[in-house]
Amino acid sequence: MNKQIGLIGLGKMGTGLALNLKDKGWDVIVYNRTYSKVQELEKYGIKGAKDLKELVSMLNGPRVIWTMLTAGEATRAILLEPGGLKELLSKGDYVIEGGNSKYYEDKFNSEQLEERGINYMDVGVSGGPSGARNGACLMIGGKKNYYDYLEELFRDVSIENGYKFFEGIGAGHFVKMVHNGIEYGMMQSIAEGFNLMKTSEYNLNLEEVADIYNNGSVIESRLTKWLQEGFKLYGQNLESVSGSVDALGEGAWTVETAEKLNVSVPVIKTSVNFRTESKINPSYTGKILSMLRNMFGGHSIDNTNKPLN
Repeated sequence: MNKQIGLIGLGKMGTGLALNLKDKGWDVIVYNRTYSKVQELEKYGIKGAKDLKELVSMLNGPRVIWTMLTAGEATRAILLEPGGLKELLSKGDYVIEGGNSKYYEDKFNSEQLEERGINYMDVGVSGGPSGARNGACLMIGGKKNYYDYLEELFRDVSIENGYKFFEGIGAGHFVKMVHNGIEYGMMQSIAEGFNLMKTSEYNLNLEEVADIYNNGSVIESRLTKWLQEGFKLYGQNLESVSGSVDALGEGAWTVETAEKLNVSVPVIKTSVNFRTESKINPSYTGKILSMLRNMFGGHSIDNTNKPLN
């Protein structure tokens, strides 16, 4: 395929993705509503567009545009509203929605774009900003013939063996949604366990506990590695870290979907409820969750809460 791509949305993930593709020899053209972010990437030899119309005009057909935007209204506006990609693109062009759109919204987006002959793929991107920059894990949904055409792109974006196709519009984002729900549960159990150890009669060095857990134990994982690194960075008391935990919604979507399908997900549901309740009752468990979110996703750790109970 023509190794040229348009990228819309230059948050942490979009910026990393643009630089990753530039390193792999792609001709990358970017657009962001805040133009200063475009200018930052132009320093690295990445081309910038001042608006969507200019972005589309700079791409050769069949055009491929990857969106990395906040799910919901922001994505819908770029794709479907007047002046958006539905109006600007041509038959046979491709749109890859790489944010965390709800899987059933993908079906609507796809139907709207297909009216103009525009091909739609949904891609769940895992690995945080470092993954986007150096090699991500991609969960890809859509039609098989679209995937076959775009596979070189997915291979270049991902870590080795880190991309997989799942048939059906929305399937990629569905798999990513469940991934994030599982992530909630895993993080919750780690945080609860380390809170228990901190409260015990033993004067445990929690950084060293995380270190041993991350060297050959059954629960060795990227999460325990980030935990160890977070303790090293912020100290095991996590005094500067918020005890209230933010959430972006995917965990709650997992619970909602499970209820619709009459599937029990008590661990995920409890972890979602904990984050909501942490706004009122911050805790050390919440501090660990906030720290982990910061380590893998660059999310804020600001401690703006009242003193812990």
